[in-house]
Amino acid sequence: MKTTACLLLIGLACAAPGLTFAQQPNTCSAAFVGNRMLVDQYTTTGRCRLSAKTTGELTVRTVALSPTATRAIDKIGFKVAIRDKSTGTLRMYAGHTFQQLPLQRVLASCRKGDRIVLLTVDNRYALPHNEILVQ
Repeated sequence: MKTTACLLLIGLACAAPGLTFAQQPNTCSAAFVGNRMLVDQYTTTGRCRLSAKTTGELTVRTVALSPTATRAIDKIGFKVAIRDKSTGTLRMYAGHTFQQLPLQRVLASCRKGDRIVLLTVDNRYALPHNEILVQ
């Protein structure tokens, strides 16, 4: 029940453009590797984690939310930064916008405990689970 309520609240926040202010995100999105969504649950307590040995294409996609499933729709542009575990320093991985990116290229710049941070480049998209812990 708690998960359904959280999903409903996030869904309302993402899918109710008439209830938002101008320039506020109104379309939900999530990070994916291949067809697998990285967040363990699309709720306010969801977390993104992956092994340093994970391979595949990293994308950010819009998602269709329902109480029983979350489905990937369209790829959207994103930028990548890496948060250093030791210092908390956030640095850009690359200066350009990606639609997809081989994850192993990003992971080559990471150490265990670092976080991959995804930034949307269009303010229409909400990306609530934007930090991915490298394990």
